[in-house]
Parts: sequence; structure tokens; C-alpha cells
Amino acid sequence: MKQEFLLGNGAIALGLLEAGCQIMTSYPGTPSSEILPEVVRFSKAANLNTSIEWSVNEKVAFDNAFAAAISGKRAACCMKMVGLNVAADSFMSAAYIGNIGGLVIISCDDPGPHSSQTEQDSRLMARLGKVPVLDPSSPEEAREMIRIAFDLSEEFQVPVLVRPAIRICHARQNIQYGTLSSNLTKADFKREPTRWASTPKFRFLQHKALNEKHLRIAEKFNTLAPFNQHTLIGGKTYPFGVVAGGVPAYVVRDLLEEYGREDIPVLKLGAPYPFPERLADAFMDACDRVLVIEETDTLIEYLLRDKRKTLGRLSGHVPMEGELVPEKIERLLNKALIDCGQAPLSDGDCGAAAFELTASLKLPIRKPTLCPGCPHRASFYAIRKAMPKAIFPSDIGCYTLGSNLGVVDTVLDMGAGITLASGFWNAYIQDGVKKPIVATMGDSTFFHSGTTALINAVYNDARFVLVILDNHITAMTGMQPSITQGDRVDGRKGNAISLETIVKGCGVEYLKVVDPYDTQDMIQMVKDAYAHVTDPDGGIAVIISRHPCVIGFKDAIPEKIEVRVSDECDDCGFCHQRFECPAMIRDEEKEKGAVNPVLCAQCGVCLTICPMDAIERV
Repeated sequence: MKQEFLLGNGAIALGLLEAGCQIMTSYPGTPSSEILPEVVRFSKAANLNTSIEWSVNEKVAFDNAFAAAISGKRAACCMKMVGLNVAADSFMSAAYIGNIGGLVIISCDDPGPHSSQTEQDSRLMARLGKVPVLDPSSPEEAREMIRIAFDLSEEFQVPVLVRPAIRICHARQNIQYGTLSSNLTKADFKREPTRWASTPKFRFLQHKALNEKHLRIAEKFNTLAPFNQHTLIGGKTYPFGVVAGGVPAYVVRDLLEEYGREDIPVLKLGAPYPFPERLADAFMDACDRVLVIEETDTLIEYLLRDKRKTLGRLSGHVPMEGELVPEKIERLLNKALIDCGQAPLSDGDCGAAAFELTASLKLPIRKPTLCPGCPHRASFYAIRKAMPKAIFPSDIGCYTLGSNLGVVDTVLDMGAGITLASGFWNAYIQDGVKKPIVATMGDSTFFHSGTTALINAVYNDARFVLVILDNHITAMTGMQPSITQGDRVDGRKGNAISLETIVKGCGVEYLKVVDPYDTQDMIQMVKDAYAHVTDPDGGIAVIISRHPCVIGFKDAIPEKIEVRVSDECDDCGFCHQRFECPAMIRDEEKEKGAVNPVLCAQCGVCLTICPMDAIERV
């Protein structure tokens, strides 16, 4: 046996290979990003024949995995919870059609949210799609649930969703495992058009069959220990009990153990949908009142039948938003116990002393910012200098931080940099106003969701400048390879895709490429692009702002330029407030700007940005 102190995502990856997963697809997104690289690592170490790919988006990832599953192979795709929205069309349809080999979808939730647009609960998406869902409480349990998910998927021929939250994905736990071996199942797709290409009449029959499957799965979930189980003592009744799932289930267990409260029974639901009615009813019958603790929405609370006994979000005992961290769970347990006439767990401190101590340290609050030397900062600087009065729709990625520089006005979802730009144009032109608009989007995001948006905008004669920020990598989610470079996740070479060719293929006639480190050149290029936009015979203008990510590529700054702030500095603060380079600081003693040499990437871009020309080469 081997043992590793694995990240939760690593435990999930291990579980996939232990369960014989043959096809693994994903699109990166926090907190799911580490799963696929860990599959690569374990697969290479054991010399497994596993097909692994970073897909261009989540729907593509799902469809690739689904095709493998209906060919008889075990397949999985993973994504973050908002990525499940992108795959939703396929996800919903696949539940009706079903599969032959196991099909497991891993959707990683981000209660908080820590790095997401929403706090949506993937369990509710599973219920909407009528897909069984497993909700792990620890990395080890997530690993075990992967095997159960594949077995369930093949037994009932239905996709199964595993929903680890961020505290599972990014927790660590000692995991023991043995030798991994390849699943040798061969692809064998059997033509059955009434199933795989079914028309609405057959979809009705498939829906009926899916509903029947759910009844059988729910009955199985009634006895699915240890994932679904309670701590009732037979025949005994209780004034107060707790129903919990996911990470909160383990927090509740630890708190009750810490405070010695064996008098409070717990129903743990790690497989909450289809809902195990018989197990839940037995628990509810034994308790006078029940508190439901789940993240991040109200699946279990809604499905419990006796609402008169139930406390939770709907009763105001659990907050409707935010992550349920241990201190918060302790506080809400105390409140519910007191409201039910029971002794609280503790005196109500709930970590308050630690928070007070932290506050007393008066630590500086630093907002997220682009890295020193980041080419996006130079791009945003040039865009704002060229068109200060424009509307700036942007997108999901590192460049969202352009909001700090005043060059990001909107962030909706992947691809919306272009679609909102088109929408703004339509809204203003209806009033006879030609509003200047500059949209920004990264190269990975453009391939994910930008191409259809750009085709639509060109077709409908929208007019705006689009700046594609090409840094050769998918940076914010963990430095995954970009398809423009032709590097695949497992080290093999793929076929590099030309960004210029795709943009031209979308019908764009005006296309320029610039290195944003040359800020003066880019400022002029943005102005020229807008002139094309406003020309009656013009159209959408695209600029590819191309420079490698300074973190992802060692040679991103080929010529290091050491700089300093001269005595000409008038302490205007532009360099560290508006340009917002982390290496630019204020020297409190000299009351002027300064350069922190530890943080400076020596890109030299700041030489052009000071209004007083007070930044100079050393």
C-alpha cells in the first residue's frame, strides 16, 4: 500500500482511476481545476491507458464523456458549478437517454463564493435534471463515492453527479491506495436510433422510465450506509435532532463530539437525491424538532415532508447565503437549541476571541490585483488612455481585475464580454447614439464561449472594439495549456489553433496584433480600431493583445529593465493607485513613489505611464 497526503481533488482523481475510469474530460475552474492534472499524474505513474483532455468548454467535455459512456466505457467529466450551466443542455438530455458504461459528472461547488460568479448549488441542478447526486463530507469519502457513482450509473443506466464543495476539493487527508490497473473494456457502440437519437415521442417514454429508476434508486439510498445513516437509538425519542449533508455533516459531528452531546442524534445524507424518504421519515418521527444544515441551498429542507418540525433556512435559523464555516455552524446550532428549549453547545463565543485578536493586529487589507509585469495591466492602461469615455464590457478570468484600473464595467459570464458589447450597441443605436464600446476577453475564454458571440455580433452589424488578451495560457484557474500553443495536458502535442484564423472565420475584416508592453503603439492601435468601427463601411474591430503570462513563461520578459523613481516625483500616486502595479509603492518617509525591488518584474512598462516622467531606468 502507498500513502499520500492528498488534496481532496487528488483523492477524487485517485477514486476515478480506482473505479476504472477510461475517459476523463474537463474545463478548468476553481475549485475543480486540480482533478484532471492529478488524473494525469496517477495515470502516468501507473502507466495506465487513460484518455485525458482539457476540453474547450464544459459542454464539449460532457459530450465527449457521454459518447464514451454510450460506447460502454467508464467516463467522467469535471467542472465547477457554473460550468454545469454550460453543459446543462446535454446534462438534462443525457438523463433521459441514459448510458451503458458508467458516466460520472463531478461538479465542484463554491459556497462563499471564493472565486465564482454565484453560490449555486449543484444538487438543485441534479434534481432539475433528475440525476442522482452524491455529496461527500471528506476527501476520503469523495474518493469512495466515485466508485459508488460508477456502480450506480451502470446499474441504472443513468448519469450520476458527485458534488464536492470547495472545503472537500481543497482540504487534505492521508489516503492509502494500492496498485492501479487499466480498465480494458473495449468501445462497442450499438446502434439504437430510438434511444440515442430519440424523437419527442420516445423522450416521453424515456422520462417515464427515468422516473421509475428514481424510485428504485431512492429505495437504495435508504440503506446506503455509511453515506446515508442516522445515530438514533432504537425506540428512543428526542427533543432535537440535526439533518446534515456535505461538509457541514462532518462539522456537526466534530462539534457534538467536542462538547459531548450524545443526546443530539444526526441524520447524515451524503446521497440526498433521489430523496431517501423512508430513512428521513424514521428520523423525523423520532425527533420533536429537526435543524437542517446544508450548503448552499435548501434541497434537503425542501424534501423533508414535515415542515412543522423543520428548522433551517426557511425558518431563519440558517443564513440564506455564505459558506457555513465551523464557527457559523456552532452559532446556529446554539440558537436552534435555545429556541427549542435545550441547552446550547457552548457559551456563544464561537471563535469570537480569535476574530477580535485578528482585528486588533490591524493587518493591511489588500484587494486582488494583477501580478507585477502582467501584460493585461499594460493592455488596460492603453485602452483607457485611448478611449477614456467608452463602456468596457469584460469577462471571466485574470482580466476581471481590470476593474481596479477602471477598464472593466461588466462581468456576467463566460463569453459575455462580446455579447454585452453587442447588447450595449443595440441599446444605444436604437436611440441614435453611437456609444464607444471596448470589450475585453482572454484567449481561453474566447475559444470557450466567444466565437458564437462574435459571429452573432458580426452578423447583426454591431460596432465595437474587441481586445482579445492572449497570454498563451489559462492563467486564473491554474496555468492550464492554451490550445493556441498546441500543448496537451498529458505532455503530447496537439494541433495548435490559430486565434487569427478563428477571428477571421467569424467574419471580422479588421484584425491587428500588438504587444501590450509597447503601450504607445497599443494606444494608437485602439484609436485606429475605433476609427474603423465608426466608419460607415467599417465594422467590428479586433485587436489581439499578445504577450506571454509572466508567471507561466520564464522568457515572458526577454529584456529585464531595472527602474527607479526620481526626485521629479510629485507624489500624485498614479503609479500605485491608478496603474496599480504591486511593485510601485509609496515611500512614507520621503513622501513620494518608490519601487519595491522584491516585487518588480522589471518589465519596464511603467517607464511610459508616469505623468511627470519620474520613473527612469537605473
